[in-house]
Amino acid sequence: MYSLSDFDFDLPQELIAQTPLAQRSASRLLQVLPAQMTDRNFADIVDLLSPGDLLVFNDTRVLKARFFGVKETGGKVEVLVERVIDQRNVHAQIRASKSPVVGMRIRLADAFDVIVGERAGEFYELQFPDDVFELIEAHGRLPLPPYIEHAADAYDETRYQTVYAKTPGAVAAPTAGLHFDQDLLDTLTAKGVKLAYITLHVGAGTFQPVRSENLAEHNMHSEWYTISQQTVDLVQATQAAGGNVVAVGTTSMRALESASQSGVLQAGSADTRLFITPGYTFKTVTRLITNFHLPKSTLLMLVSAFAGYDTIRAAYQHAISQRYRFFSYGDAMFLTRMPPC
Repeated sequence: MYSLSDFDFDLPQELIAQTPLAQRSASRLLQVLPAQMTDRNFADIVDLLSPGDLLVFNDTRVLKARFFGVKETGGKVEVLVERVIDQRNVHAQIRASKSPVVGMRIRLADAFDVIVGERAGEFYELQFPDDVFELIEAHGRLPLPPYIEHAADAYDETRYQTVYAKTPGAVAAPTAGLHFDQDLLDTLTAKGVKLAYITLHVGAGTFQPVRSENLAEHNMHSEWYTISQQTVDLVQATQAAGGNVVAVGTTSMRALESASQSGVLQAGSADTRLFITPGYTFKTVTRLITNFHLPKSTLLMLVSAFAGYDTIRAAYQHAISQRYRFFSYGDAMFLTRMPPC
């Protein structure tokens, strides 16, 4: 039984990547096996996959979800849209010196007013005056992760999206996918590697550390996902042929495993609070491409469950000693599922 302190580690500040590399696929890739760590370039992923393997990508698109504004009382606020409910309403985090009250108007980006609705847990419901997606795109700011120290600029607006981003709704990028450019995708396809897509809208909770030493007491954040029948068919055909189902990122992993709780992957849409820790039995994914994650994070627990706790500890020690770049704009790992006990 593991506790929170088992997932802590010391990371030199200078290894937290602040900017992306000039070329997406030029990052480093650590191939991780229980008894072997191999330093590679990310473009080597072509050599690590076989014809008939299936890559599953998350095609969510990051919203310009951060706003600065002013309450009608004059107080300054910061708003982070967490989830779009419908065409006019969102759930959002609001940072202010005093909590807003129901019915209060907030002027955002000196452009339009929203009306504060009821609390929804840690979020507020906000009513927009017009189409949510249009106003967010026109007036919002890209919400870079809290460990990136510069404000988002035009370069980030391109590089903090995957090249296949399609469905708007996330407040954080599915960062393992940032390493893929179109040339690499074309090369993989030419080799016979199949590509499939799910959508999971990554929430701000992905950056929140677990605070309870007893992991069973952690309240996992909720994220919405959808998986098409086409993707289910591709997964099942791959499994039947003996190929690997390779999740590109922990968000793809979370969607696939959430939709596999019956034992078989099923198409559909749902909210998931699936919290994967060591001891979890994986039902669909056999390989994982992922970046390096924060200490004490649910994502570090997920990869430890997948590849083995000791293997991941060794991989992180190796990555730090070899000066890999960490977190969203950093380097990646290629993991193999640990055999069931």
